[in-house]
Amino acid sequence: MQIESARERATNDTRNRILDVAVEVLGQKPDAGVGDIAVAAGVVRRTVYGHFATRADLVGSLTERAVKEMTGVLADASASDGAADGAWADFVARLWPVVRRYRVLLALRRGGYGEQIHGLLGPLDSALADFVRRGQEGGAFGTHLPAELLSQVAYAAVFAIADHNVSHGDLDASAAIMTSLLLLGVPDARARALVMTTAD
Repeated sequence: MQIESARERATNDTRNRILDVAVEVLGQKPDAGVGDIAVAAGVVRRTVYGHFATRADLVGSLTERAVKEMTGVLADASASDGAADGAWADFVARLWPVVRRYRVLLALRRGGYGEQIHGLLGPLDSALADFVRRGQEGGAFGTHLPAELLSQVAYAAVFAIADHNVSHGDLDASAAIMTSLLLLGVPDARARALVMTTAD
């Protein structure tokens, strides 16, 4: 029994290591193949295929992992008793390291894996829309776009800024917070105050 448990643990460790490396490799080169990921992970291609039958399976597992992490951050922010715009600022601040890690999903979502990733992100997209809708109903967010679309516009901006940051290093979480708040219709002065508060 102990041998099986140790074997399962080793299998899970290898699988997680492959996913960790895949995030980094695909983040630098979204069209990288399984062979590239295997080399970077220090394993043979057969090991990768032993855990993920296809590249699509690997991308799907990365997406599931990202969704789990991002949903956890959103749930914490949604539970806040404060104003919706302050909760959003806190959400983006906490989300920033996760977004930087999984920013490649934005590129993959626009490519051949779009339908698969879109399906897996569905529950997160719905939760984001609910969050923004509550903010609209409470007057914290603008009503210039439907909540379903407005949440995606603001969320995509955070990913775009994270992707830019990796290449140029001149923008940080504050830029993502400020930009997404403005897109949500939060007045400039209020957005700047929230950025200052969140950064402290």
